[in-house]
Amino acid sequence: MPQHSSPNVQRAREALAARLREMRLDAGISGRELAVRCGWHESKSSRIENARTPPSDADIRAWCAACGASEQADDLVAANRQSAEASVQWRRLQGTGLRRLQESGAPLYDRTKLFRVYCSDVIPGFLQTPGYATALLSSIAAFRETKNDVSEAVAARMDRNRVIREGNRRFLIVLEESVLRYRVADAETMAVQYGHLLAVMALPRVAVGIIPFAAERTVWPVATFTMFDEKRVHADTLDAAQTLVQPSQVKLYTRAFDRLSEHAVRGQAAREIIARAITALDA
Repeated sequence: MPQHSSPNVQRAREALAARLREMRLDAGISGRELAVRCGWHESKSSRIENARTPPSDADIRAWCAACGASEQADDLVAANRQSAEASVQWRRLQGTGLRRLQESGAPLYDRTKLFRVYCSDVIPGFLQTPGYATALLSSIAAFRETKNDVSEAVAARMDRNRVIREGNRRFLIVLEESVLRYRVADAETMAVQYGHLLAVMALPRVAVGIIPFAAERTVWPVATFTMFDEKRVHADTLDAAQTLVQPSQVKLYTRAFDRLSEHAVRGQAAREIIARAITALDA
């Protein structure tokens, strides 16, 4: 059995193997019959189904065709490619400090042309000021009990954030109004952050929408996520940063972003919401 660098890799492969086995059973064929249809030895089918041997993309496509389910091949191939990075554990990345976590995403940010970002908890990293980022990353480091390299991490984040002003990129960003009311830092820092948000909203390739508290919704607030072109989604949870690349997953998040965007106000209406948040800092 191959040695895996992370239990997450093996769990992802086991989930893929289970889906392939279910597909075979749904097709009503034995492992031997599947092997005949695919042109390989029966033992290979068993090794794949028991997650002892990771299948190649060609193996997955042959398996799907043999089961009369070729329409599922693209999703399963994406899941297979994703297994090495599926559900990347925050603590594994943060073990050597927050700076490395910020730097690890730089190549992806550089090659992405369209960013779609939905935030329900904090100001997205693209739009953070050094003061806001320092307060946020300090709280993360303290909570995670990781190496405290916040200053270096903030510098790396600010360097990464140059993408919002450089190149031919577009940013579609939707915030819940609640994001503006969470006191992540002191009032002065928050005021500077809100001022920066107003300035960034004027950039020609940045579109910021805010979903008001009073909006009548058809989609509930969900966890923060970022979409990179049409290929990849990062969905954050407390203990993991999930990387989603299956076409059906990306399609689902695209629909969610579009629906959430429908509830957002923009332009003057959005600036008025930010102004009210600034006024509330004195309360």
